Amino acid sequence: MGYGKTVRDELRVPTRELRHAIPLVYAGYKELHDSALAAGVLDARTKELIALAIAVSKECDGCIAAHAHAAVQHGATPQEAAEAIGVTFLMNGGPATVYGARAFAAFREFYDQRAATDRTAADQQPAGSERVIGQANGHQHVG
Repeated sequence: MGYGKTVRDELRVPTRELRHAIPLVYAGYKELHDSALAAGVLDARTKELIALAIAVSKECDGCIAAHAHAAVQHGATPQEAAEAIGVTFLMNGGPATVYGARAFAAFREFYDQRAATDRTAADQQPAGSERVIGQANGHQHVG
């Protein structure tokens, strides 16, 4: 089972339907989301790793998929994700070992996909051109 793209795909339609039913609630949540995860003293990568760890603690597969993807987009490495997930073992015990493994699998799925995309793009570049690799992209929850 995929814990990244599969979970996001399964939630896409029901999330869209709920968002259409309560658009103001979703707009308020998006504002909170964007404000909480905006770079400040802590950079966006660190905040996404914190969110990923909390998603493991809350045992939320949808949150795990969203924050694993966003952490990759903001340049987190597999080792950083693993260490953030490791802290959840301390705080949550056994359940964190199950959801932590799911979170790491989701992170690796998105990380490997990004690495493959970056390699393909680099292979297609004309000689002498430069490409910024690992530039952070925006993040939105499934929907």
